[in-house]
Amino acid sequence: MPELPDVQVFKEYFDATALHQKVAAIEKCRHDLLHGISANRLGEALQGHPFTTTIRHGKWLFARAGEDGWLVLHFGMTGTLRYYEKEDKAPGHIRMLLRFENGYRLAFDCTRKLGRISFAESVEKFIEEHDLGPDALEVAGDAEKLTEMLQGKRGSIKSALMDQSLLAGIGNIYSDEILFVAGVRPQDKVPDLWGKQRREIARAMEEVLRGAIDCRVGEKGWPGGKWLVPHREDGEKCPRCGGRIKKEKISGRSSYFCRDHQG
Repeated sequence: MPELPDVQVFKEYFDATALHQKVAAIEKCRHDLLHGISANRLGEALQGHPFTTTIRHGKWLFARAGEDGWLVLHFGMTGTLRYYEKEDKAPGHIRMLLRFENGYRLAFDCTRKLGRISFAESVEKFIEEHDLGPDALEVAGDAEKLTEMLQGKRGSIKSALMDQSLLAGIGNIYSDEILFVAGVRPQDKVPDLWGKQRREIARAMEEVLRGAIDCRVGEKGWPGGKWLVPHREDGEKCPRCGGRIKKEKISGRSSYFCRDHQG
């Protein structure tokens, strides 16, 4: 599932292509992906307006359409964006298609149809209504803020990092990656974490999230080196310490960690 770094890359792609382009028409829109708005109403809200700015919060992308409000996209498991002119460049699973006055199109492509399309009058109100916590990049690197947010949490640290009402943007893949870099086991309970471990988690959040954005992991795949993701197999060799990767069900999700340096 696209998580914070992937959606940040989508934001940068949107900014480089569709930003300041005036919407001529919505040529396609799947009703089953729409939430809180009809296809006709969305068309009325977007048509004739340029996108003037974008905001990413957690896994959500907001694009301002004139003065009327914000197009809101959530990418589900397989969502992505494609900006193109020629039909032979169109992706294969278009769920929403915007045509701009310059002749180009922006497709919201989503193979498994688990994405969401909506419209919001206010980003702040949307965040509040959907009970989203602060964006994870706002907390990354700040051990004091992270410790404050974890106050009173009783479950595993992996579950806490994935709690969108606590911290928006981190899912199954990046929670494992952050804890792998921090040297903390995903099943460790929040109250049992030492101060040093909390500092390492905050530091690892910044290293992993910003590193994945800089590498454009969603577009180019995971680079070599000491990332966990290319080694997410039970019994695989750990790229950091040479130990062994272990697979375990934690908070209902398949999780991977090194049983040696995270032990």
